[in-house]
Amino acid sequence: MTTSTSTATILFVDDEPNVTDALKRALRREPYEILTATSGAAALKILEGQYVDVVVSDEQMPGLPGSVFLSMVRKQFPHTIRMILSGQASLEAAVRAINEGQVHRFFLKPCNPTDLAFTIQQALSYKRLEEKCRRLLREYQRQAAVLAKFNRDLLRLDTEEPVAEVVKESDDEKEVTDLLAEIEIAIQGR
Repeated sequence: MTTSTSTATILFVDDEPNVTDALKRALRREPYEILTATSGAAALKILEGQYVDVVVSDEQMPGLPGSVFLSMVRKQFPHTIRMILSGQASLEAAVRAINEGQVHRFFLKPCNPTDLAFTIQQALSYKRLEEKCRRLLREYQRQAAVLAKFNRDLLRLDTEEPVAEVVKESDDEKEVTDLLAEIEIAIQGR
């Protein structure tokens, strides 16, 4: 599961094919694989068959509004970044998208292609940091479990000399601490 910008996959969802075509043209110079769907149902089928890094969905689509679709994406594909694009933004739709779909960004149509490209780049950077943090946390937890077992085994030894524990911050713990600080800065910069 790679999110490097050279292999990132972006899915545009809009019931108007001319909008998805325009978005594809706007990002044609970006190093992304770009997929399109004309409904939330069609987009879910794509997501079930292929890993997607970022989904940008229209809000007002027949059958399944974008905010409801993105809420489903959040539950089924939680590591996919979600953005919404709306021509008629209502406060209710924006609040629903933010609360239920936990969207990364809310764009108004017509959106500036440069802003869209920049926001997608930022989202992918944030996603890479999250993935690295999750990986380091798993590694830290694995190492902590090994150390805990080692300490339990040492305490069971029947020796005359007391066993002293030495606690030293490992390089991985420092990297996790540094990553958490970077993520905090990135979240505050949103």
